[in-house]
Amino acid sequence: MYVSLNWLKDYVNVHIDTAELADKMTMSGSMVEGIEVLGEDIKNVVVGHIDSIRQHPDADKLVICQVNIGEQILQIVTGATNISEGDYIPVATHGALLPGGVKIKKGKLRGEVSEGMLCSPDELGIPKAVIPEKHKDGIWILDQAYPLGKDITEVLGLKDQVVEFEITSNRPDCLSMIGMAREVAATLGEAVQYPKIEVKEIEEKTSDHIAVEIEDTEGCSRYVARVVKNVKIEPSPQWMQQRLMSAGIRPINNMVDITNYVMLEYGQPLHAFDLSYVAGNKIIVKKAKEDEVFVTLDGMERKLKSSMTVIADNDKSLAIAGVMGGEQSEVTEGTKTILIESAHFNNNSTRLTSKQLALRTEASARFEKGVDPNITRIAADRVCQLIVELNAGEVLEGAVDVYPNEVKPYTTTIRPRKINALLGTNISNADMVEIFRKLEIKAVDYNDTMEVTVPTYRMDLVMEADFAEEVGRIFGYDRIPATMAKGNIAVGGKPEKQIIEDSTRKLLNGMGFNEILTYSFVSPKSIEMINLGEDSIKRNMIKLLNPLGDETSVMRTSLLPNILDVAARNNNRKVEEMRAFEIGQIFIPKTEALQELPVEIPNLVMAMYGKEDFFTLKGFVEALLKGLGIEGYEFTVERNHPSYHPGRCANIVIEGKFIGVLGELHPMVVENYDLSQRCYCAEIDFGAVIALTNMERIYQPLPKYPSITRDFAVVVKETVLVKEIEDIIKNQGGKLLESFKLFDVYQGSQIKEGFKSIAYTITYRNKERTLTDEEVNASHNRILAEIREKLEGSLRE
Repeated sequence: MYVSLNWLKDYVNVHIDTAELADKMTMSGSMVEGIEVLGEDIKNVVVGHIDSIRQHPDADKLVICQVNIGEQILQIVTGATNISEGDYIPVATHGALLPGGVKIKKGKLRGEVSEGMLCSPDELGIPKAVIPEKHKDGIWILDQAYPLGKDITEVLGLKDQVVEFEITSNRPDCLSMIGMAREVAATLGEAVQYPKIEVKEIEEKTSDHIAVEIEDTEGCSRYVARVVKNVKIEPSPQWMQQRLMSAGIRPINNMVDITNYVMLEYGQPLHAFDLSYVAGNKIIVKKAKEDEVFVTLDGMERKLKSSMTVIADNDKSLAIAGVMGGEQSEVTEGTKTILIESAHFNNNSTRLTSKQLALRTEASARFEKGVDPNITRIAADRVCQLIVELNAGEVLEGAVDVYPNEVKPYTTTIRPRKINALLGTNISNADMVEIFRKLEIKAVDYNDTMEVTVPTYRMDLVMEADFAEEVGRIFGYDRIPATMAKGNIAVGGKPEKQIIEDSTRKLLNGMGFNEILTYSFVSPKSIEMINLGEDSIKRNMIKLLNPLGDETSVMRTSLLPNILDVAARNNNRKVEEMRAFEIGQIFIPKTEALQELPVEIPNLVMAMYGKEDFFTLKGFVEALLKGLGIEGYEFTVERNHPSYHPGRCANIVIEGKFIGVLGELHPMVVENYDLSQRCYCAEIDFGAVIALTNMERIYQPLPKYPSITRDFAVVVKETVLVKEIEDIIKNQGGKLLESFKLFDVYQGSQIKEGFKSIAYTITYRNKERTLTDEEVNASHNRILAEIREKLEGSLRE
């Protein structure tokens, strides 16, 4: 909200400088974003009168003006095309300063003396966005005769300071000059001087020319209509244009400018219709027809929905309620009679309409935040008052005011003791009553309680805490004594789930894996890319109601496509090696109807390519499980998973429960992602991992007694799994078995075809004494015997 201090001082006495005012307003809750000082860099620019104009003798596009500035007549050469003899204009004399550090000096143009410069609004520092169209590309022609030689900054009100306030969404009443005047008055301890509204009316009645019916009472709670005859459409006076421009609004003509002026003054949006286009002289507020095409004031065709409120007559729609009027009923230079609309529209309906039409205006911005319904008649009368004062028309007697459910100030009870407890203060009841008086809130003190009556424009005051905030900010936050915090201090910490996630990240980072983070919204084609069958549960995806596009239209049921997208991107950019992981949610629908919220399952996915193989990945998974204290896991052969190579894939099983899968990607999946090399992935149910994790660590002393190791290599059929051998080692090793390690798998010329050699190192130890060879040999021989018997293996010679 841009607030001109010159304008603000019409309503409240500002007795301090602007910087101090900004500080005080910020401390009282009205945040100041910035201060712009206008006109301070304009010097020696005065009012001039063009006495005569003649053609430059040596330049077709230049003219020579004789300009009267009171004490003297200056000769000025200019190329302006919008000037005429008799115009009053701003004149920069010799030595004048203009915004941007421009200095004007006497000189010659094509041999003719030029003793100054005629100024445009742009050259006087007016932003181009708010310059009236009439003056946008030429000299600023003043609206009337002003004293010659008078400082132009005083004539046009250019010397001003504009304060930009940040208005929070709960204070729509502050989106107006009067609203900000109330805040300034409460902060400075001054009184608000409201405009004295007296409308000079003719005897003809408004009700004889217009009727109003509200069909959509939900969308419109009040509608005030006034009629003005014998309208004269012309530019508004300079003082009004300047105030509009300081607020960031471009002046158009007197009727539009007056409605905009009152909107800025009171915060009530208004609209003017050409009454001759209102069929049947009746206004009907109703719902739009579905897919109704309506042309707005900006000349755009817009398709309306049946949920939108429109202003209509007996035949057609005239305006989109609270957003923008229609082109057909626009006020033009030929308009003779206008209808002034001042209404209260539902904020939620206005917000939805504005969003659906992608059309945001000054009016919709105010209605969607909330406007006081009790200022509609005041604003309409104020418009009529200004029309009469500017001699722009004749106002008919009275107004048509349809207000079926009047909103009245509400009364509630607060407790001064509670307010002091919330603020940490000891403010007396009398001081609280005075604070509320400054805020125009009526308060009656009953010692322990206080009855407060809230004006209808303060829609933000609902709870007792709201009133405590009002007391605190007007009393002064800087006056509230600093105190130490009281209460029980709870030691914070992460929940177990997050601790396990952090441990997983550290373990995988230590193995060389980088964490990635991908979107939960994916393409439906992602499941096809990983080769899942038609009957896969992962094809049943949650569809988004309002997706950004097909590529992000469903919620993922697997993390594998996401990490493979990352792998493919790295591979295509010539990254030779990659190790990555992601911990994230997958979303499985509870029912086929997809009416319930989905089940969110935490998953872990790992992917790598480069100098890697299946066993490297298996080792990383084992290291992760061991690092999380998970025991009893097994790897079982998986030959039917559609995403993985049938001969290089395994399931991860703990106590008979499947918790994940790992392996080399299926060649079809590799081709789908255009990977130029083999890629190895693991998908793990991270929820199961969290349930099985044991973070307790029991440290044991280093063993006192030495270990004995035995190496052996057995030749078995190539169909025998390593797991089968390791199961025998575990079962037959007995209590002396400390550990075992596979160190070689060989197939070649020294081994018969169809067989392989598998070599292990086994470590034996007794924690209480030194082992003997006889004890170790007994355990070792049991292992070898079981391999010969069950696997038909033999020691390699």
